[in-house]
Amino acid sequence: MHRVTPGNPHALFDVAQTRSIEQRVGDPLPPNTLMQRAGLAVARLALALAPHARHIWVACGPGNNGGDGLEAAVHLKQWGKSPWVTWLGHPDKCPADAATSLKRLHQAGIALESSPPVQADLCIDALLGIGADLREPTGAMAETIRAMRAQVATVLAVDIPTGLDANTGEVNALHVQAQHTLSLLTLKPGLFTAHGRDAAGTVWLDNLGVNPAQDAVVTQAAWLEAESPRLMRPHASHKGSYGDVAVVGGATGMTGAALLAATSALHSGCGRVFVSLLDGAVLPIDVVQPDIMFSALDTLNLEQMVVVFGCGGGALPRALIERVLRSPAPVVIDADALNSIASDNPLQTLLAWRGQDHRSTVLTPHPLEAARLLGCTAQQIQADRLAAAKTLTGRYTCTVVLKGAGSIICAPGETPVINFSGNARLATAGSGDVLAGMVGALLARGLPPFLAACYAVQRHGETADQWPSHTTLTASALARAISFDD
Repeated sequence: MHRVTPGNPHALFDVAQTRSIEQRVGDPLPPNTLMQRAGLAVARLALALAPHARHIWVACGPGNNGGDGLEAAVHLKQWGKSPWVTWLGHPDKCPADAATSLKRLHQAGIALESSPPVQADLCIDALLGIGADLREPTGAMAETIRAMRAQVATVLAVDIPTGLDANTGEVNALHVQAQHTLSLLTLKPGLFTAHGRDAAGTVWLDNLGVNPAQDAVVTQAAWLEAESPRLMRPHASHKGSYGDVAVVGGATGMTGAALLAATSALHSGCGRVFVSLLDGAVLPIDVVQPDIMFSALDTLNLEQMVVVFGCGGGALPRALIERVLRSPAPVVIDADALNSIASDNPLQTLLAWRGQDHRSTVLTPHPLEAARLLGCTAQQIQADRLAAAKTLTGRYTCTVVLKGAGSIICAPGETPVINFSGNARLATAGSGDVLAGMVGALLARGLPPFLAACYAVQRHGETADQWPSHTTLTASALARAISFDD
């Protein structure tokens, strides 16, 4: 068993894949083996989290997740604790493994209680597992969830917090809020994207003596990101060795977005950064930013640069969008450029052509921009972020970074990556512009689009994670704090 922390890569398996692995490894074992292992793992973590707890409420649902809770209660009783067990099942409808665990509970002399305790030292949520749908709970299930939410004690969820979708991270309005979640056998994507991180708290993994990543038959749904490496800069190099980035954007009133992208590109290690502001009335700001070059758009050879396009773009000229999309150079498309493309079918066709022609392209939409590109709502995007990112990649044949809690990076032919670094400090104006500049710099340094996107997203979040506590993180400070170099 170990705690899942940012920087350590993990395979993520959806519900169907987890069920397949469970069947393949469980069938050769004696009945109830995996459930007994699961219950022991839950009890061990409960003891580690609250070693002095005496009264432990184990809330068990009617299925096998509840069986894991029943097994945990048996061990806690054997270790001198006083488990208070509620069970929402019925003996006549109980799955075989859970029925065996219920019998073991009775043999251990543990009574089933008819209602939640007034106060517990620790709560264990074993109500609904990964197979549960997101129908709004009713009756005794709803009452139990409300009672658990009313407890002041730490909540440990078994496999998945009740009311959280294991595949998508979507939650019911009424769901268990856990401080810790012990994921069993596999890690599930929903724990790390959308509402998953908030609902699950600290995530732990016990693989129950199995290594799912070695299963040659079942492929994972995604990877949980790995730490991005530091990049070496040979002594025998010069500014031309690290490429040029052109930031095209900054319409009237939005020049700051372009400057943020340019600043982060510079600090991410590209050789030179040029900025072409669409607000022609703004004078070059080279007194404030002497290491960034400001140039009129018609003086830049965009075809020889990496173009970061759309940061603070406002209403972009259609001819400019066409020029950028037809360019052979790598392009990062963000913000207003995405919105312009989303509202123009021929531009969408041109974007798809660009990907089919193998021209390096990275899209960096937030959920609303992704919704515009797919002709749906932001709520639909958030309901299944992984599927939305894959759909965007398939439609436009390019690398996609779907930003948000648990940003998702997809590219043709690659297993999607869910980012685990970052925190709510990044919910500030301009942080997306910083990310676009970072991706552009890594493309300029020669990284392929998928790796450039993965490394940039991970380092973007890691920088926020390392930010001094009780200190506000602004986008301009973030842009200057980024580094990929040893």
